[in-house]
Amino acid sequence: MSTLTFAPLFRSSIGFDRFSDLFETALRNDVGSSYPPYNVEKHGADDYRIVVAAAGLAEGDIDIQVEKDVLTISSGRREGAGENVQYLHQGIAQRAFKLSFRLADNIEVRGASLKNGLLSVDLVRRVPEADKPRRITIGGAEPLTRPAANAAVTATQSAA
Repeated sequence: MSTLTFAPLFRSSIGFDRFSDLFETALRNDVGSSYPPYNVEKHGADDYRIVVAAAGLAEGDIDIQVEKDVLTISSGRREGAGENVQYLHQGIAQRAFKLSFRLADNIEVRGASLKNGLLSVDLVRRVPEADKPRRITIGGAEPLTRPAANAAVTATQSAA
């Protein structure tokens, strides 16, 4: 199997380290990332939701953290319903899991809720005013002058 590298693409770019990391993460083959099932939904221009199937879990069983723009949802292995439980068939998975989502710039976690076995984590994009696009009018400001260049041109013209 050959290794694919994006290093040549990033030689002439500055500040795209996280973008490079996203490519590397996407190319990595994580076999254990299919449990539990989840959806990533978009609800409008700036609203997102991650819905995780959390059958049989209570709020206290789930840990949600955000650290360095990575959202992590995890749960440890749950104990049985009682001490003397003998399962004739155990179809509800009770194994530990850890899901990680890399959040883009300006994405914040609004909140989380657990209802009907579905954990919903609401996200919102909050773009600061400085990062929003702004329109520049042509002729709206005085042109910049270079005093040294203008003085040299004026001295040349007066000598002639």
